[in-house]
Amino acid sequence: MIKKLFYGWWIVLACSFIGLFVGGIVAFGCTAFFEPLIKEFGWNYTQISLATSLRGVEMGIFAPFIGFLVDRFGSKKLILYGIITTGFGFILLSFAKSLLMFYASFLLLAFGSGSCMGVVLMTTVAKWFDKNVGKAFSVVACAFGAGGLTVPLIVWLIDVFHWRTALIILGVGIWILGIPLALFIRDKPEQYGYFPDGESLPPVKNKGESSEIGFKEGFKQRAFLYLNIVELIRHIIISAVVLHVMPSLSSMGVSRSTAGMVAASLPLVSIVGRVGFGWFGDVFDKRHMMAVALGLIGTGLLAFCYVQQGWLLLIFILPFSSGWGGSMVLTRSMLREYFGRDSFGKMLGIIMGLGSIGGIIGPTLAGWVFDTLGSYLVTWLIFCGLSALSIGLILRIKPLMKIDA
Repeated sequence: MIKKLFYGWWIVLACSFIGLFVGGIVAFGCTAFFEPLIKEFGWNYTQISLATSLRGVEMGIFAPFIGFLVDRFGSKKLILYGIITTGFGFILLSFAKSLLMFYASFLLLAFGSGSCMGVVLMTTVAKWFDKNVGKAFSVVACAFGAGGLTVPLIVWLIDVFHWRTALIILGVGIWILGIPLALFIRDKPEQYGYFPDGESLPPVKNKGESSEIGFKEGFKQRAFLYLNIVELIRHIIISAVVLHVMPSLSSMGVSRSTAGMVAASLPLVSIVGRVGFGWFGDVFDKRHMMAVALGLIGTGLLAFCYVQQGWLLLIFILPFSSGWGGSMVLTRSMLREYFGRDSFGKMLGIIMGLGSIGGIIGPTLAGWVFDTLGSYLVTWLIFCGLSALSIGLILRIKPLMKIDA
């Protein structure tokens, strides 16, 4: 007799496709609009970086609030709202004729994407899994990474139809693909006769192992503080590189088509890290795996400083992307392991909220440095140092005690 597939995996699949389509376009596709916008409006890199960084407001201001909402009211309604609003945001953006309207459009995108990505998707998955939470997170994270496939498509749409028409196509496409997927979402498994991981009985924790820690108690713990700081640093680095990868490579003489392929490859190659570190995190100490992932980010950044030599592109892409993907999954897995699931949405919202401040600082700083010095080199070297600092912080988190009953 064939065992029925646990419904939690169907939820993982739906969340994955939402992350791929919405996340891919919102998070990775913006780099393709830099040059067309500069050409049409004459804006500088700092102005556009600040505007596109406003999508980080969805995590900075709204993520903690969204975390409370998803823990209180569930995921399905928030995801539907987010998909509809994100589509409207892209369509409004296509009519932008001033920098103010450009900023306003990205704020609408912030509202929408904040309700159907990050906090909401990961909290949905966290409710359905315990022992296999790292693997489940890695599947959703891999799909988000595969969103890099949208970059060549967006470049093609811009080149063929103009950037305004491309934005309308993307907005309508998100509605067509995202709304049906949202209908598969369900909240806690107990409401439907399941237990996490599809078990027939509730999961049993070992003595001393963290199970469910209240929000107020967890908020005071040093582990939570360090995770917040590491996420801040991680977002500073990742958001700056993802947004500026094409203009950075162009400034070093790399062709637009090659730069576009590199931009697409970063999230795609990160799938290796998302799968590998997601699995290793369920087997080995998550702190040590996180330190390795952060070290890979720093290694890749160092190579990125000198990609005038073509072979260094590979040395940049492989470690940087693997570390990016792995650190994303492990942050969520550590939060679930150390603090449980009942307050997961609230705590993830706060972590992503602080991290998103880095998502605003990073791209804006990189754009300002380039406008001032005509080079990104200083920015990338500083970020190498921040990567080393984050490794030290993560290793200061005490391991969980696991003493058999």
